[in-house]
Order: sequence, then C-alpha cells, then structure tokens
Amino acid sequence: MRRRRIVVVLVCLTLGMALEGRAGSEEPSLAEHLLEILRADGTIGEEKYRELRQIAAAERRTPADVAAGSNDDIRVGWKDGFFLENPKEHFKLQLGGRIQVDAANFDEDRTVRDALGLMDDIGSGSEFRRARLFVKGQVSENVHFKAQYDFAGGDSDFKDVYLEFRDVPWANRVKLGHFKEPFSLQELTSSKYLTFMERALPNLFAPSRNTGIMFSGDSEKWEMPWSWAVGAFRETDDFGDGFGDSQYNVTGRLTAAPLYADAGAKVLHVGMAYSHKFIQNDPNEVISYVTAPEAHLGPDYLDTGAINADGVSLINPELALVLGPFSFQGEYTRTLLSVNGGPDLDFGGYYAQASYFLTGEHRSYMPSKGAFARIKPQRNALRGEGIGAWEIAARYSYLDLDDDGVSGGELADWTLALNWYLNPYTRIMLNYTRADLDNAGDTNILQTRFQLEF
Repeated sequence: MRRRRIVVVLVCLTLGMALEGRAGSEEPSLAEHLLEILRADGTIGEEKYRELRQIAAAERRTPADVAAGSNDDIRVGWKDGFFLENPKEHFKLQLGGRIQVDAANFDEDRTVRDALGLMDDIGSGSEFRRARLFVKGQVSENVHFKAQYDFAGGDSDFKDVYLEFRDVPWANRVKLGHFKEPFSLQELTSSKYLTFMERALPNLFAPSRNTGIMFSGDSEKWEMPWSWAVGAFRETDDFGDGFGDSQYNVTGRLTAAPLYADAGAKVLHVGMAYSHKFIQNDPNEVISYVTAPEAHLGPDYLDTGAINADGVSLINPELALVLGPFSFQGEYTRTLLSVNGGPDLDFGGYYAQASYFLTGEHRSYMPSKGAFARIKPQRNALRGEGIGAWEIAARYSYLDLDDDGVSGGELADWTLALNWYLNPYTRIMLNYTRADLDNAGDTNILQTRFQLEF
C-alpha cells in the first residue's frame, strides 16, 4: 500500500511540476504543496524532500524568466529567513538570527540569602539573553555550512560553526566544527522552541557545544521514524579554542518515534544518550558543577567545588508524548565520576513537564533530529486574523549534587508558564518558578521574555 501510494504521488508530482512550471505563478505550486504533505506525514524524509523541492523550484521558471536572463536561476526570497539560491547549481545562502530580551524579579527567604552568603536581596534585573546572527547554506549538492555568533554579554561567542557533508556512505551526514554534542532532548531542542524560558536543572550535566566530528543518520528508508548520532569532541571555550591537555568527550544518542501520526499531531518519542569524558590524570585537571535555579539572571545556588576526576560518564534516557494540543516530556540524567584517590561520585537529576495549547495547536516534532521545532499558530495575532497561539505549561525538576563528602547541594524547582505565540517568529513568555533550596528555604522568581527569531 505504501509503495503504491508513493508511485501515485510521484506521478502527481511530475504532472504538477510540468503544469505549474508553465504557469509562472508566484504562489506555491501543486508539486510544492504535495511535498509539504509527504514530509509532514513521514512518507518521505528530510533529504528526499529537499531534493524534490529543488527540482520543483527549478521547474517553475517561465520562458519570460529565461528570456530576461535571470543569472542562471538565482532566486531571492523569504522562508523562515532571507535566502538566496541557485537550485541548478545546488547553491543556497540564508541569513537569520534571534533576539531574546529577559526580565526577572527574585523574592527569596532570608535563610536562602544566609546560605548563599548574600548581604542584600537578589532583587531584579534585565538582559539580552540571546542576540544571535547566522549565515548558513550549501555550496554544492551535499556540502552544507553554518556560522552562528551570539553577541549577548558584550562579545561575539561562537555557537554553531561547522561544515556538514550529506549523503555520505554508511551515514546520512558527517559534521565537523563547533556544535552541540548529541545529548539530551531539551539540550538539542533550540532555545527558540523551548516551552520554558530556561532548560530544566539536569541540563547542567549536558556537554552542549564543543569542537569535533559527528556521524549521524535517520530513518528515511524505514517505516518507524528514528535517528542516531555519535561523535568525538574536544572541550573548548566560547570561541571554539582548546589547547594542551584538554578534556575529550565521546557522545552518542539514539531516538525513535514508535508513534508518529496525523502529520506529527500524535507522537511518542523515546531516546537514550551516553557520553564519556576523558580527563588527563593530572592534579591540575579538575571539574566542577555550578548552577543557578532556572533563571539566568539569578546567582548560583549549587556548587560542588573542584573535583579531581579522571573520567565522567553520563547516562540520559528521555521520553516525550504529543497528543494534539497536550504534550508531556521528561528526562533523567545520571552522572558517574571516577575520582583520583577518592571514592567514586554519583550525581543526578530529572524533570517532568506537561503543556497544553488552549488554541488547538500542537508541538512540532522533527523525527530526523529527535527534537522539537517551530510552533505555527493556526491564525496569527495583531492583524485582525486571530489571537495567535496560547500555551500553558508546568514543570518539576530536581538536582542532587551531594555524595561522599561533596556537598554541592540539592535544589527542586516548580515552574508555571504562559506562552503567547503571535506568529511563527514572535513570542512572549511568562514564567513563575518556586525554587526550593534544601535545608535553606524558598525563592519566588517571576520572569518574562520577548522573543523574535527568523
């Protein structure tokens, strides 16, 4: 049945490309509409979608375009950002970025201030949480690139800066450069698409971005959506630099979606990630875990101090469920440290969250990456069309950094969220967090964010 469906669709695509190519319309062609439907219901994978989309775009050229001389099919347009492309030569360039402006107010118990050694109230503040620009694209049929920089904080830090080779034998993609290690659902979901303003407490352990090489693939030729990735990385600073006896990580992740139906309106995601950090046996090589509650403007609440470890292993199972407007997501991270001249240490944390769209939308899931993506309101706001998308959410997260003589502390956060998506690129967020510091007291945190991304 699936094979017959694909054959029928390919025939429709061929006819659609021929007819629409003659029409010369600026509206999306029949072929392009069909491709969107096929990608949404999982009939074709992301790589095949891009290939057929390029063919459809090339077929849309009219005789008038050819007669006028259009720089050999150079196209300029807007789709999730400004782009310039030449489908015939497989060249594409896209510009984009994001702006996130945050404000927060803290109301903590006096016992919390005493435990943290603070003389005054934490108070309130504002910041540009992220201010990023990027350029990405492809320079041939299977060579892609991205260069992204963050200017929040007063300097230009590296984020994603890499080359990616696609359709490589034995792997769909090979990526080299500075990018995120394949670990944790919440870490690999972009900050643009997170349900809450900050990731949950266990994200402290995620290795995030480093410089290395990664092999990855997905289930384009399989019935059930799944993805895999494995890579080797050298730990680097915010500019991608690492020198001398740096720490090295080997990280891998496997995800599957046993349920993926109704164009992603019903999804069951399961995943497992593992990472091992290799540390030089040197008394000067130490690691530490330090974190604030789920508020970037706040002070650090937990701190293990320096630990002279010669190896760290991370284990991270993950689960997510989407049933129309309702979604659930949870992860557990266990961190095992081998300590020089001392007992091994065991830290850990977990979170569980649920959300619901009051206006009927659902979270957007990418099977090829095992992560969530952009929310598109059914009707945009502020133009007389509708009220945008409204989402409510709740989360509980817990982190334990106490073990065998290390008193890093324990912290539990309860967070409520209200999100207003004015359109696919603009969002206003409101978070209330109650942070419970073990043996100290509570902190009430109210935060808001104004976000624009493209």
